Formats: sequence, structure tokens, C-alpha cells
Amino acid sequence: MRRVLDATAFFVEMPLEGELFTSPLVVDELADARSRCRFEAFSAAGLQVIAPGRDSIQRVEEVSQKSGDAGVLSAADVEVLALAIEISAEVVSDDFAIQNVAHHLGIPVRPLQQRRAKKRTWRFLCPGCGRYSDRPGECPVCGAVPKRTIK
Repeated sequence: MRRVLDATAFFVEMPLEGELFTSPLVVDELADARSRCRFEAFSAAGLQVIAPGRDSIQRVEEVSQKSGDAGVLSAADVEVLALAIEISAEVVSDDFAIQNVAHHLGIPVRPLQQRRAKKRTWRFLCPGCGRYSDRPGECPVCGAVPKRTIK
């Protein structure tokens, strides 16, 4: 089975089998010696570092906007999901936002230490005026910063 690894896979001591992939931005996130050591071990075992194409990145960004997760996904998270689209792979991550967008994209997910996230669509509630929005950002009515809530 093909698996795309989020940074979580390099922080946790869990055995992983199959064809393993990750993105360059995930590798950049690996700052401590332990995660770098695990990266080197996976690399020696055949881990491939591949940058996804613009089309799949754009698809992830569009779906994350619709699900309400765009504001919490990092560029590395987007790359992981885009790479999984391109190579038809399972995503290995404990990040709930990654898992949620993966569910919306139809990508299988394997959490390592956390429970599996449920598929959710978020909306944003302004604490100032009580207005709901489907997009993050300043409230157009009162200027307050909305809070993310389940739709």
C-alpha cells in the first residue's frame, strides 16, 4: 500500500510498511534529531520525497475552503494531501484538519496515536454580532474575528 507521511510519522515510534512518500515541506518541518533520524531510516528503506503538482494543490485548497479547514492547514499539510491525490495513496497523520480534508477528498486516512477524525464541515460565528459565515476572516458587519464552529 502507498502511504504519504505527515510529520507525525517522524515524531512517533510506529512501524510503517508499504511504499512510503512525503513532501519537501514536511522534511523541512523535521527540526529535532529524533525525527531527522527517523527520516533517515525511512529514506534508507525507500521513502521518496516528492513535490506535488500545482493542480492537486489547487484542488486541496478549494476543498479545504469548502470544508472550513483552510485557515488551519499549513503549506506542508496541503502538500501531503495533494501528493496523496496524485499517487492514490493513504495519508498517515494524527492532524484532525488533514484527516477532515482527506475525508472530503475521498482519501483514506490512517491515524497513528489519535482517534480517527469524523468528517465535518465548519462555519464561522462572529462573537461580536452573532453572524455566521462560511469563510474565515474579519466579520464584514462588526470587524470581530469569528470563531470556528461545526456546521
